[in-house]
Formats: sequence, C-alpha cells, structure tokens
Amino acid sequence: MRATKQREAILRSVRNMDSHPTADAVYDAVRKEIPGISLGTVYRNLKLLAETGELRVMESAGCSSRFDGCTEIHHHFRCDRCGRVFDVAEILGSDIDREVESQTGFMVRGHSLEFRGVCADCRSRSETPLSNSDVGVSSRK
Repeated sequence: MRATKQREAILRSVRNMDSHPTADAVYDAVRKEIPGISLGTVYRNLKLLAETGELRVMESAGCSSRFDGCTEIHHHFRCDRCGRVFDVAEILGSDIDREVESQTGFMVRGHSLEFRGVCADCRSRSETPLSNSDVGVSSRK
C-alpha cells in the first residue's frame, strides 16, 4: 500500500485520539491539517487502514462505527450515558479464541468484547439510577 499524505494524517489522527473517534471526528481533525480533504477520502482511507490491520473498527448496533489506533488485543467499555468508549486491558486471557475453536469447531479469526454501563465520570456527576432514556446514547466525543 502506497503511503499518501492524507492516509498518514488520518492514521496519525486516529492514533492520537484516545476517544475512539467516529469517521466524522477524524474528518474534523484531519481538516485542520489538510483543509481540502473530503469526507469520502477519509471514509475510504479508514476502510483501507482497517483492512490492512493498521487500525481497528469498532461496530455496535445502533451506533456509529468508531476507530481504534491501538491494534493490540484489548477490550472496550462504552458508557450508556455519555457514549464515550474506553480501552480495557485484556483480562480474559489470550487463549479465548482457541477455547472457542476447541468447543465449537469454528475457525476464529478474532473477537470483539464491549462492556456497557456508566463510566466513572458520569457516576460521579450523578448517583441517580440509569434510566431507559440513557441506554443507546451515541456521542461524537
């Protein structure tokens, strides 16, 4: 894959953000460096960078895809109140894929694990219980 100025800026932006940005957030960040870049160019390059394993795509039903510059094995926590996504260290052990293969006969190429709940910041702001309206909140943070 040929390195381009746009692709390098997109990858750098994703890796510099710990917020697991959406494509729109990456576009906003890259436009500061390359004002003439199009949203289509950002989408195409994010897809290509994910296909080549230089970044990960996080997809969740009902939410915009987010991108992760950390390609090492780890999991995520998504806050139901603010929508932010946080990295969670691998706590289940790296043999989980092989365990699933041995129990099912499937060929596992990888897995995605996302915990859901209320982050520490949101909990500290309000100790009120989570309401139904809090579930499924999306965020562009």
